[in-house]
Amino acid sequence: MKKYGIILLTILALILAGTLYWLNKDNTVSVTTEEQTTLSPTQVESIEAIGEWEFLAISNEELVDTVRRGFFGDDQLVRIYYGTLRLGINMKDVKEGWIQTNAEKDSIVCTLPPIRLLDNNFIDEARTRSFFEEGKWTGADRQALYDRAYAQMKKRCLTPANIRIAQRNARQQFRDMFKAMGFPNARVEFEEN
Repeated sequence: MKKYGIILLTILALILAGTLYWLNKDNTVSVTTEEQTTLSPTQVESIEAIGEWEFLAISNEELVDTVRRGFFGDDQLVRIYYGTLRLGINMKDVKEGWIQTNAEKDSIVCTLPPIRLLDNNFIDEARTRSFFEEGKWTGADRQALYDRAYAQMKKRCLTPANIRIAQRNARQQFRDMFKAMGFPNARVEFEEN
């Protein structure tokens, strides 16, 4: 009886092995290399979805003062303003066809919007301090000092040299990104203001 059980199990194992072989005989695995690197619309959309992209942050402080001459004495107000100006691009500003691929040369050319100030509210009002205050000052007086500090920070930080640094950083980051995507030759340009 034991002998028949072993024979029966052997036959069932052979039938199972034959069935599995017959079911898998048409399955093949092959590896091919793609000669051309392509950029899919999904990849372009994911780059555009980044939104604002910062390439240079400049921390700045401005000392601003004002004096009001009076009959019985002068009033004086000196305040220190701190801020961080962030230069970069907003990917929502890219124009149609901003990215062009050349499949023959595995290269890419992208045209980015001009570098600009990403946030106009760059003064950190929580860190603003009155350095010296003598006399009575209104909210309008303080706002006038804030406006002066704002203009001075923009003038000091939004220079052609800083914009060139931000452009250089942008070019490097985009080249690195495209290289990782399979495009070793990437040229990054900027629209004119």
